Amino acid sequence: MIKNDLYLKALRGETVERPPVWMMRQAGRYLPEFIALRDQYDFFTRCQTPELAAEITLQPIRRFPLDAAILFSDILVVPQAMGIDFKMKESVGPWLDTPIRTMEQVQNIETPDVNDTLGYVFDAIELTLQKLDNDIPLIGFAGSPWTILCYCVEGKGSKAFDIAKSFCFQQPEAAHLLLQKITDTTIAYLKRKVEKGVSAVQVFDSWGGMLSPTDYQEFSWQYINQIVEALSPLTHVVVFGKGCWFALEDMTMSKASALGVDWTIKPEFARTLTNHTMTLQGNFDPARLHSTPETIKKMVNEMINRFGKDRYIANLGHGILPNVPVENAEAFIRAVVDWKPNV
Repeated sequence: MIKNDLYLKALRGETVERPPVWMMRQAGRYLPEFIALRDQYDFFTRCQTPELAAEITLQPIRRFPLDAAILFSDILVVPQAMGIDFKMKESVGPWLDTPIRTMEQVQNIETPDVNDTLGYVFDAIELTLQKLDNDIPLIGFAGSPWTILCYCVEGKGSKAFDIAKSFCFQQPEAAHLLLQKITDTTIAYLKRKVEKGVSAVQVFDSWGGMLSPTDYQEFSWQYINQIVEALSPLTHVVVFGKGCWFALEDMTMSKASALGVDWTIKPEFARTLTNHTMTLQGNFDPARLHSTPETIKKMVNEMINRFGKDRYIANLGHGILPNVPVENAEAFIRAVVDWKPNV
């Protein structure tokens, strides 16, 4: 049994004394011990070496009273497993020498055996769980098929992903075949993570907000929902779509256990759109962690009071920024841990 199961209680919709707290990208570049490892090993070496991935996962857990750990990895390990050779380029980010732009390329992409191609992730889960010793739950994650497609077609990061969108609109048959292959691989990947012992999985749709509500249904949500349908009988599934407030009503009809929301929506409106029935996660603006610790504490208290303590997971509205002071990250976490209801 997990000793601190506050996160799981929130996912089950149970009454809690305070909301659980974790932070997206909590094992990241704002921590000096992470930077020390980054200077020794390149990005994908860290992802692909179980001992390093486990160590990085545990770094924030040693520092802060967090209620969940999230396995250190990257969404691009899935396309890498499919033979799409992503690199991490210095001061550029994700990089693909030959982006996917034609039906022929899509047809040549394999749907791999995840045990062969992603075994290092499953080994990292085993190591991490040994070290966590049932103290808190471990979260596994994957990128949404649409978000993975964006990188595969664009070949790198982008502000608008115009090339990826044009590919979908000009070659919808190729786009849907690629999305389905990514979806099938992701389902197999997440199922294996659950078998290895993660307590929940989160699907990150980082670029869903690039699509119109109609296009979102066609090119993103239907594939995310396949993942939710496949995984929900096995574990809790959290869906986080950045900039996707317009899809919250549809997401609420799914079998997801919780929905992440970014900082561009009021808590009250998020509750209304989800019919006051869903566990919500978010939605502190990561840039607000540059405020003073006193301001952070005040804003966190207000955020919890507006969402309500039940069916709520305190988190940022996206990943923590690399230049946030460690003491400010701690102020955010401690503000949740120390939260008390207004009497």
